Amino acid sequence: MLEKILILLCLSSALAEQPCKPDASDGYKVRLSIKTALGDEAYVWNENEMFLFRATLAFAMRSHLNGQEFDVSNIIVCDETPRVTFWFVVTSPLNTSGLVDKGVVEEAIRMSRNRINSAFLLTDKTLEFIGITPTLTAPVNPDTPPWLIVFGVVMGAVGAGIIVVLVSPLVLKKRKKNEETDEDEEETGVKAVENGSTREGVYNMSFSDDERLTQM
Repeated sequence: MLEKILILLCLSSALAEQPCKPDASDGYKVRLSIKTALGDEAYVWNENEMFLFRATLAFAMRSHLNGQEFDVSNIIVCDETPRVTFWFVVTSPLNTSGLVDKGVVEEAIRMSRNRINSAFLLTDKTLEFIGITPTLTAPVNPDTPPWLIVFGVVMGAVGAGIIVVLVSPLVLKKRKKNEETDEDEEETGVKAVENGSTREGVYNMSFSDDERLTQM
């Protein structure tokens, strides 16, 4: 009986000392959607892939906390499922029984998120750290500053207005000149017609007398 009690006490103490467990206060849940991301080219998740994940996390922690030598052994994983979900916690290299604060781990993951994603050919949507919002895409800076584009549009409009103001009087002047020319041509034509009609109405008396003499 005493032996059973000792065994139970040892098991309970061992379970209590486990740093990684679901819903751990300093832990994060990870979900990978490899098939969704890569389709027919999806790779199989195995121990080697898990080792790579722990190595990339150790790299992220080293990069963020410069001077502290995190190793794969500092990344403890638990509750792994066939659908590629699991929990992890990070222990301190200075004290393996102590966990690194959750906020520090989150900052390290944010700083190295692109490196972690590229290691597994995934994105923020297919490699999810539950509780850590996806990294924002850096805004694209146009080659031409927006103020310069607006300035160019305004100057173009002003230039077009100046051209219209300068050209409009010339166009109107030319149009008026053409109208006056057309009126002069019409008046000349009317006078020519009137003169022709007058000439046709004059009777040539000398021609009539000559005809009479010829008949006689």
